[in-house]
Amino acid sequence: MAVYRVEVTTGDMLNAGTFDYVYVTLIGTKGESKRTQMDNYGFDHNTGQTGSYTVKASSPLGKLLLVKVEKDPVFLLPENEWYCSKIVVTTPEDDVLLFPCYKWVSRGATVELRGGSAVKVFEEEHSLLINHRNSELTAKREIYQWNFYAEGVPMVVNYSNVSNLPIELQPSISRTYEISLSKLEIAVETMLKGLQDSTEEWKDIEDMKNVFMFKTTPMFDYVADHWMEDDFYGFQFLNAINPNVIQRCSKLPANFRVTGEMVKPFLEQGSSMQLEMEKGNIFICNYKRMDGVPTRLYNGEPLVITAGFCLLYKNPEDKLMPIAIQLKQQPSKENPVFLPSDHKTDWLLAKMFLRHADTIQYQAVFHLMNTHFLAEGFALATLRHLPMIHPLYKLLNGNFHYTFQINVTGRAALFKEGGPLAQTSAGNKGLVVLMARALSEMTYSSLCLPENIKERGLESIPNFYYRDDGLKLWEIINSFAKGVVEYYYPCDGDVSRDTELQAWINEIFTNTFLGNPTSGIPTAFQTVEELIKFITMVIFTVTGQHHAVHKGQYDYNSWTANNPMLMRKPPPSIKGQSSMKTILETLPNVKETVGFMALGWLLTQPYSDAVYIGTYPEEHFHGHVPKQMIKEFKEQLSSLSEEIETRNLKLPVPYEYLNPAEIESSVTI
Repeated sequence: MAVYRVEVTTGDMLNAGTFDYVYVTLIGTKGESKRTQMDNYGFDHNTGQTGSYTVKASSPLGKLLLVKVEKDPVFLLPENEWYCSKIVVTTPEDDVLLFPCYKWVSRGATVELRGGSAVKVFEEEHSLLINHRNSELTAKREIYQWNFYAEGVPMVVNYSNVSNLPIELQPSISRTYEISLSKLEIAVETMLKGLQDSTEEWKDIEDMKNVFMFKTTPMFDYVADHWMEDDFYGFQFLNAINPNVIQRCSKLPANFRVTGEMVKPFLEQGSSMQLEMEKGNIFICNYKRMDGVPTRLYNGEPLVITAGFCLLYKNPEDKLMPIAIQLKQQPSKENPVFLPSDHKTDWLLAKMFLRHADTIQYQAVFHLMNTHFLAEGFALATLRHLPMIHPLYKLLNGNFHYTFQINVTGRAALFKEGGPLAQTSAGNKGLVVLMARALSEMTYSSLCLPENIKERGLESIPNFYYRDDGLKLWEIINSFAKGVVEYYYPCDGDVSRDTELQAWINEIFTNTFLGNPTSGIPTAFQTVEELIKFITMVIFTVTGQHHAVHKGQYDYNSWTANNPMLMRKPPPSIKGQSSMKTILETLPNVKETVGFMALGWLLTQPYSDAVYIGTYPEEHFHGHVPKQMIKEFKEQLSSLSEEIETRNLKLPVPYEYLNPAEIESSVTI
């Protein structure tokens, strides 16, 4: 007689438990146990509970291969699905074996679990496990398929309604409730104030401060007070929600008709634009990608998104100051170069129209496509090609939690007729065109922060906290990825032999990056080093990069004049004809402003079920070495968090968007 101790853990989420009968069968190389009910005195399988049971076999089962789990009804009680987190088996030889589950089990379903020790496809030896591996992937490819979304943009998962997603991927009850409560609070407050349906223009820009009484942040208040100031305007290109456009300027584009004489008054006394370029103190933002992007109609007329330039100067006080703005790519008399010495509202309008272009591109490209759409592609390929036993599934699975849910929900809600993104100047068509343009130009190096910073010439510009924190976070992630990858892939040959891994990267290249050979995205992996770099990029993209471009949306965007997503009138083409009245007529009306502010609030609220980077609530790894790596990863992240928090105490405008203590482990909102 061989006696096995079986510990069964039920998940701790709401309604995870069950009153149904749960059965376990142990399958080994020398046979299998009887189907045994997991039943003790009292109630079993309650939420968050671990029960210990005994399974007997007439003789030792040899090496345990699978644990089969089944659930049968109790009398006539209605079905209640059971969330099984994991099963731990202690053998007669006192070996302790982990069998991860982390899925809902229904009546009549049979779930077969493999042990927690990672195994690559070419290491499989037992026919039963080979068949199990193949069956798992075949089933997942039926459930998770690629779907066309729009011409030129990454392909997406084959679900258009979140309620149709597999239950493991649907939002938690707590998150659904919290989002609904926030929506209700916003609706009640704006309705009581008469703002929800008001199509009036703002009478005074200061009135925007009173939209929400309690939904505010210190940074929102700071932006509302300082948005007109040139030094804060320049600061935002480095440390707000879109630090992705600015680059060092060593030569002006031929179509940017700014001259040295124009900007000389704004440089250090006795200096020149050419000299400051040589010193590395001149920077540029070029929005040529926006040129010709279709816009939506507003009151029967097409809206305007400018495709201009902003020239910036790092002055002796290390402040980044805008010194010239041209709002269109093609020079003409109706396309003047605006300067800080121009009439106050002319210069302010020029800055606002440039930020308008920046905000549209930010939402479509640097936020939606470069984090949300990429994360969805990474997640989909992982489910389709890496079984649960694969080491990289174990490493990456936690980085895709809720990604399908938020993307499916977001596409349905944000892009629908009348949805928040459909209300931007670009409208749905323009946003998709912009994403397609950006994807066709995307490079692998642009997604790898160290290379990105170097290519843009931003290695030494001071007070660039996104760069400073991002590079440190990249290095921590890279060190963690290196440790895990090298542990499971000790040589290059192991990488090239892993057919599942090769299918994974090839599908990402083909369906997410649309097979663009000029992108530099790998189509296959030949070396351990190549694999480490790509895994680092994936984890950084779905954690740090997403948080950096996502979390500050309410802080910086909700003061609509700072980062407008809609400008109702065309930009100035002649100087000296604007006023604050022009600005109020150009900005979104009351209802539109409230809609954009509400979106920013909903998207940046912390939710109680958030899982933060370095946290692995699902136990997929078995063994001391990978667990020790996770422990060291968390410690390094904690040290960086403390460093950032200490620095921020000394800053008038803290940079908090790459603090690991606040970065979720996946794209979830």
